[in-house]
Amino acid sequence: MTDDYLSRIGNLIRDARKHRGWTQTQLAEQLNTSQSAVNRIEKGHQNLTLEMLARIGEALDSEIVSLGGGPVHLRVVGGRPLSGSIDVKSSKNAGVALLCASLLNKGRTTLRKVARIEEVNRLLEVLNSIGVRTTWLNDAGDLEIVPPAQLDLAAMDAAAARRTRSIIMFLGPLLHREDTFQLPYAGGCDLGTRTVEPHMAALRPFGLDVKATGGEYHAMVNRAVTPGKPIVLTERGDTVTENAIMAAARYDGVTVIRNASSNYMVQDLCFYLDLLGVKIDGIGTTTLTVHGLRDIDVDVDYAPSEDPIEAMSLLTAAIVTGSEVTIRRAPVEFLEIELALLEEMGLDYSRSEEYLAENGRTRLVDLVTRPSRLHAPIDKIHPMPFPGLNIDNLPFFAVIAASATGQTLIHDWVYENRAIYLTDLNKLGGRVKLLDPHRVMVEGPTHWSGAEIMCPPALRPAVVTLIAMMAAKGTSVLRSVYVINRGYEDLATRLNSLGAQIETFRDI
Repeated sequence: MTDDYLSRIGNLIRDARKHRGWTQTQLAEQLNTSQSAVNRIEKGHQNLTLEMLARIGEALDSEIVSLGGGPVHLRVVGGRPLSGSIDVKSSKNAGVALLCASLLNKGRTTLRKVARIEEVNRLLEVLNSIGVRTTWLNDAGDLEIVPPAQLDLAAMDAAAARRTRSIIMFLGPLLHREDTFQLPYAGGCDLGTRTVEPHMAALRPFGLDVKATGGEYHAMVNRAVTPGKPIVLTERGDTVTENAIMAAARYDGVTVIRNASSNYMVQDLCFYLDLLGVKIDGIGTTTLTVHGLRDIDVDVDYAPSEDPIEAMSLLTAAIVTGSEVTIRRAPVEFLEIELALLEEMGLDYSRSEEYLAENGRTRLVDLVTRPSRLHAPIDKIHPMPFPGLNIDNLPFFAVIAASATGQTLIHDWVYENRAIYLTDLNKLGGRVKLLDPHRVMVEGPTHWSGAEIMCPPALRPAVVTLIAMMAAKGTSVLRSVYVINRGYEDLATRLNSLGAQIETFRDI
């Protein structure tokens, strides 16, 4: 948008706000932003996406600035090399876990640089609906969370809850606050049947019993039941481990959790709980010993670490576009297997000396990629629990393998359906053969060409498709990209800062 156009829109927004009788602060509260951001918008000093304009129009009930509520699409002009530097944002999965964990604390929680993504927005809507006060403190994404003395679970925003899989992580915190409660079925990515039974197995030792009927989980807690032996998780899942840890955090005793995930979001949760006074032994291992507290009432300030999956997304975009890009603040501890595999495939890159994230615990590096001639790896690529290759990073290797010479077998043994979505790369010129619902064979190198595609319903395959479009000659369209906005903050804008040409638009 031109400066003149921004000024005209700013004047319209200011007039609509005043007509409604609102202050800039009141409008900022409706938009989950700051008064200073609204002031910049009204002065024409702030770039605006169509999504933000639509949100402003809805808040002000003004057709002047409303562009409708239809789905958001991306138009991509591909074949452009990237250059420059970009910072990795804070972890999406850590952020949502910490929002759920804030329910354990009667005091104020301040989280620093929280990713402003749709998954976070949905959780904030749920928290606000049950009486939790949440306030964005500034443009940096600092978020203050103040729980009420008593939650109003009957008023829960069910529509918002159904749009996030993270709602399942309310079970662990709520079982210590309520004897009975209901939660809507968890939603989120369409990745096949992901049973909640591992969660139930982890939480039954704390007296939780859940019946699933009528589109809701009906939970009852028997206070006489306590963990009498170590809890052995049947699935080393991230959210399952987080639920077990949160349940143990408010249990007045010592809980041993075996076969626990030691992944990045689990470690961030443990670091946060440490600030609350909950001692946890074995952080970063598969056996955790949690020394719980019956009551937690502490004002805490915590900065979740950077997101290794976003770092891998940016790294992949640089690789497939043959670009030299500096990716700053990459959490190397959770990327070491991926980087080792990329080295084996021929990636030319360098890394800085390690330094610590703002949480004082997570190791970061700056990565510099250079144009490289890649070849297929000798063995298949498959995920493993941390410290293996991250399951969420596996789809990125499909588009990387398509840019390499040779055949690569990718085996996604965790999800029944996600590998299927990788065949969307064929619409852009890829040669991806589906062997079964878990395995694809990718043959490269690929001569990418533009196409119009409906966005896959799973987050990482959706971003993989976007990255392939960035490498493709010509113009591509990716339709209905809500799933990307669920997990990434301003991804298109940030890629454009490196030289990509991605336009957000709606059908008006």
